[in-house]
Parts: sequence; C-alpha cells; structure tokens
Amino acid sequence: MSALSYFKWPFAVTAFGLVLAYWLGLQTTGTVAGALSFLLIGSVLAVLEISLSFDNAIVNANKLKDMTPVWQHRFLTWGILIAVFGMRIVFPLAVVVIAARIGPIEAIILAAKQPQEYARIMDEAHLSISAFGGTFLMMVALNYFMDQEKDVDWVRMLEERLRKWSSIKGVEIAIVLLMAIGFTVVLPEEQGATFLFSSICGLLTFLAVELVGYLLDAQEDVGRAAAQGGFGAFLYLEVLDASFSFDGVIGAFALTQNLFLIAIGLGIGAMYVRSMTLMLVERKTLAQFRYLEHGAFYSVLVLAIIMLMQSLTHVPEVITGLLGASLIGCSLLASIHHNRQAG
Repeated sequence: MSALSYFKWPFAVTAFGLVLAYWLGLQTTGTVAGALSFLLIGSVLAVLEISLSFDNAIVNANKLKDMTPVWQHRFLTWGILIAVFGMRIVFPLAVVVIAARIGPIEAIILAAKQPQEYARIMDEAHLSISAFGGTFLMMVALNYFMDQEKDVDWVRMLEERLRKWSSIKGVEIAIVLLMAIGFTVVLPEEQGATFLFSSICGLLTFLAVELVGYLLDAQEDVGRAAAQGGFGAFLYLEVLDASFSFDGVIGAFALTQNLFLIAIGLGIGAMYVRSMTLMLVERKTLAQFRYLEHGAFYSVLVLAIIMLMQSLTHVPEVITGLLGASLIGCSLLASIHHNRQAG
C-alpha cells in the first residue's frame, strides 16, 4: 500500500470541511469576502493542528503497536470520533459550561450569537488548562525517558543520566511537583493556587490512567487480560490525545472566535493525525527509524514546558509547531544516518 493511499479519507474530509467552512462564512457574514476569510482560517487551523500533532501520531503509534488488532481498530475508529467531536467540540463547550455555570444549550447559543464573550471565557480558563495539560504531558515524556528497560539512546549523555535516575522511586513525580511549585511561587497568589490545583489534577489523572492500565493488564485470565489491557491502553491514548489537543484548541481562538469554524479546521487536522498513526503502525516506521520515537517524546517534553510557560507569557503556536517539527526532523535525519552506517 502506497503512502498516499492512507490519506484518501483525510483528503475527502478536507474537501468537505473547506466547503463547509466557506458555507459557514457565507451564512455568518453574508459576503463572498467573508466566506473566503472563513475558508482561509479553516485551512490555517488544519495545518496548525497537523504541525502540533505529528508527535501525537508517533506517540500513538508507539502505544498502538503493542495493542491487539481489535483494540487498534477500535482506537482508530471510536478513538478518532472521540478526538474530533469530544476534544474539538464538546471540550470547548464543557469549559464554558463549567466556567460560566450555564447549560450546554446556552453555551452553544453563546458560541453562535456572542463569540467574543465565548472566547473571553475560554481565555480565562487558559491557566487551568495549560497547567493540567502541561503537567500530564511532562509525566508522559519523563515516563518514557526514565525507563530502565529503554535500551536505545539518541542524546546519550542526557538519556543515560535520566535512566539512572529512574532507579529512585517517584523521581519523575518529584520533578513535576517541583516545577509546579516553582510556577506557583512566581505567579500571583490567586493564579498560583489555580495553577497548583490544576497541575496536581493533571498529575493525579496520569497516575490514575497508569493504575487502571496496570490493574486491567494484571488480570489472571490471559484472554480477558488481553482485551481489558487493550481498554487500559485505549483509555491512556484518549487522555493523551486530549492533552495534546489542549494547546491547539486554545490557540485556535487567537485566529477566530467562531467555535464551529474551529471544530471544522481542527477536525480536518485530526483526520490526518489518525492516518499518520495508521501508516506508522502498519508500515512499522518506528522500527525502521530508531530515533524517530525519541524525537517525538522530546517534542512532547518541549510542548509540556511551553504549556507551563503559557501561564506566564504567550508563546505563539507557530513556535510550538516549528520546535516540534524540528526535533522530529532531526531525529529522522539521525535515524537515516544510523541506517546508512549500519548498512
């Protein structure tokens, strides 16, 4: 199967989504210029989501390769529906429902009729979202590098040291808590309390997901354990995808305040992430390029730091995307160089 064949559905969804964005712009503004503006913003949002989420596809593929084919299929079907509709539509609505203490219907009406007020509420929730997502992704990255069973290093001096530290129980949790306390001290008192609470929630969520996966994998019935262990991994991937999506969803409001246009643009990008994940699993790309996985997790680490830094200052999403893409590109080049030497 050629690489392009994996992207048939994303191409179709892109065409439909851009037509929908044009129609939405026409209905909202009543002018062709407004419709073209919506079309352009929808395209930019899709590209932004793809650039921010390529590392997500690699991390997903790393987890999926150990899952049973049944659970792989379930994640790539049900999981993508949850990713598109849950994180790109339900999540922004849920934030406004909780923050403004209104019902879901009222939140949809607010998004349609008062997009500026809707964007303001989302912006106020940015601190909590950044702290939660940044902490969760920091744990994901540290959990990968502080693994005593990890036997391949890209940046050897750093990764060997991190692996040695892994012999100290709970060291990654201590690192994350120290970072959370550091940001809490720097921030004003009220914001610091919000940041610390959200960070602890992110840490506890990571530990809870890890615990659920461990308990399900530890079932005595081997057949049942395989299926339930698949569910544990499925749950982990869904929470992971949500954490990756926080930055893109919040950043999208800098381009447009129209919730429905955001859902279209980010939904298009999510389809490409799904296809990239599928291609990486089926073509065993991670096995062919030994440092590609490392580049993805370094990108996760950088994204986590940037999300935490967002509590102090705004970091443009373009910088986030470029840094992630650069790290993955460097790891790909290093893998090609290694393959040539080995060959």
